[in-house]
Amino acid sequence: MNENSQSEKNEQPVRRRRPRYNGTHPKTFAQKYKEHNLSAHPELRDKLRAKGKTPAGSHIPVLMHEVLELLKPEPGKIMADCTLGFGGHCREFCKRLGTTGKMVAFDMDGIELEKTKHRLKDIPTPIIFKHSNFAGIANAMNEEKIEGFDIIFADLGLSSMQIDNPERGISYKNDGPLDMRLDTRIKQTAADLINSLNQEDIGRALWEFSDEPDYDQIARMIVAQRTVQPITTIAQLMRLVFAVKGLTINSFKKQQRNSKFGSLHPAARTFQALRILVNDELGSLKELLRLAPFCLKKGGRIGIISFHSGE
Repeated sequence: MNENSQSEKNEQPVRRRRPRYNGTHPKTFAQKYKEHNLSAHPELRDKLRAKGKTPAGSHIPVLMHEVLELLKPEPGKIMADCTLGFGGHCREFCKRLGTTGKMVAFDMDGIELEKTKHRLKDIPTPIIFKHSNFAGIANAMNEEKIEGFDIIFADLGLSSMQIDNPERGISYKNDGPLDMRLDTRIKQTAADLINSLNQEDIGRALWEFSDEPDYDQIARMIVAQRTVQPITTIAQLMRLVFAVKGLTINSFKKQQRNSKFGSLHPAARTFQALRILVNDELGSLKELLRLAPFCLKKGGRIGIISFHSGE
């Protein structure tokens, strides 16, 4: 074999084997690999959406019609999308801003920001991407020499692709590291905080950030458990919350099946509170609301979608 043949052989692309799983339907995030690349599988996207489901690793924007009607993006306008996420709202805004408008898109999640940059590369509207929390909106204006925004928009909370991916350690849906950072530049994870904060501070966060009724008992259980073994995984924290509420995974599933409207997951409030604490979400929101009047042009509009009482 000559050197050229050997070189060509070495340069052959390595084919990645698809994830293997039992049964006919994928269950985990990794197994749903086709849903991660819907451009190659458009029939799957349509099938899932017809069932009212969101494909794994993607996100369907909410209140689109209402947002467009109230904020009225038009050609030539300058807009800030403070929570870029999967880019669904941004894409629709840009269709209306046209080539004469401008979009400044913020996202503190650098992992998803890079994916969305690629996803929106076909949009002709000039988009300035900022790997930043929306509390940095005034700094962005100075950097880009923008005198004011015609529209400021924020869709608070999480996106589905962050919840779906167990490696992010954000949701109770799958086991993984207890991380919860939306921005990996943040130094302390959820595990760092619940293994170091005192009982009073943990309880206060559970109550103030999620209205968790069993905040005191959960905080006490966390402190007791971490003296035996550090709490570092989603499964550990979830079992702890279930124990406080006198439930098991099986008993909760049975409760869900018997309920006409379904039941709030027992760990939902605890996970929400810790995520808000780790990412200082309410502090950032307060800063955005403080700055927004100074960042808007006269007659400008602001729209914020919120989901829970703290927001």
